[in-house]
Amino acid sequence: MIRLFAAVAVPPELGEGLQHRQAGLAGANWRPLEAFHITLRFFGDVREDMAQDLHLELERVSAEPLTLQLEGVGSFGEGPELHAVWAGVAENPALRRLSKACETAARRAGLTPDSRAYRPHVTLAYLRRPDPGDVAAWLAANALLKSPPFQVSHFGLYSSKLLSGGSRYQLEQIYRLR
Repeated sequence: MIRLFAAVAVPPELGEGLQHRQAGLAGANWRPLEAFHITLRFFGDVREDMAQDLHLELERVSAEPLTLQLEGVGSFGEGPELHAVWAGVAENPALRRLSKACETAARRAGLTPDSRAYRPHVTLAYLRRPDPGDVAAWLAANALLKSPPFQVSHFGLYSSKLLSGGSRYQLEQIYRLR
């Protein structure tokens, strides 16, 4: 089994700007620059043969290059269940279509449909039992986050290894937008 997801990488120059916001939350597991990405579809643990089928289906995805912009921040969970803070992505119909195309590819490859609503974001930190007041203060202090627009000419298929300090990602395939 291999743990997989499709994503758009955040350009390093924008990632460096995000790193400057990675402070002020006790116990946060801040994600490293190389982990910054916008997930298009999380596939989870996939058998090797299905991973090959998925790759072939992702090669069929047809989409134009797009322009994205990071905007705002948020969190996942509430109260004692807060478990992550993230940078948002400005609403973008082309990104939503690309995400749906990755979902279609997953279904064609025989994977279970994803029933979660798509919320494009860049995870900045995973949290463990944070003080909700501290999280609220961090969100307020970073609410005006807005990056310059950036061009996206491809997306990738990544593998993910769960380690004690967090996940480590490896780019497995690149798919050009054309």
